[in-house]
Amino acid sequence: MAVLALQGDVTEHARAVESAARSLSLDCQVIMARRVQELEGVSGLIMPGGESTTMAKQIDRFGLRTALADFAGTGAPVMGTCAGAVLLAAEVDAGNRPSEVRPLGVVDMTIRRNAFGRQIDSFERPLEIKGLNSDFPGIFIRAPCIERIGKGVESLAALDGSHVMVRQGNIMALTFHPELAHDCRVHGLFLKTLRP
Repeated sequence: MAVLALQGDVTEHARAVESAARSLSLDCQVIMARRVQELEGVSGLIMPGGESTTMAKQIDRFGLRTALADFAGTGAPVMGTCAGAVLLAAEVDAGNRPSEVRPLGVVDMTIRRNAFGRQIDSFERPLEIKGLNSDFPGIFIRAPCIERIGKGVESLAALDGSHVMVRQGNIMALTFHPELAHDCRVHGLFLKTLRP
């Protein structure tokens, strides 16, 4: 499987995947993907958090836009966290001005960047996540919130009335940072969706 390695918590996601794979007794090799050809033949993809405007520009600079949308369309598992979730959305709510981020449009949701405040407003809250038997430490850093989900999108976790983790078919979008928690269960949920 691959972690999109343009910017953000790439190494942290790779470590979380490796830890989750060990706990599930899975053989899972993680590669860092920056080019279209590096997406070929991988079983799943994680789009990490970072800065969504920068990541969107890098996606276009490396000619990855069509390849990423096509990859999501194959049915292979994709997980986007924080900025990665913003990039997966159908629509980015930028208030009364045009959005600086052109998303991939692969999840029927509207997302608002930095909805929980600036860097100084970062926080951790326990989350009840569908599929886990106990709370997960949700780490929110300049986090977006999911304002609207379509009929085919399932909410897996919410916080203060906003969706913070959703799934549409093979794609999961999270507004928090599971890779920064000392808990690999969210990555384990993702690994369980990989095709053998």
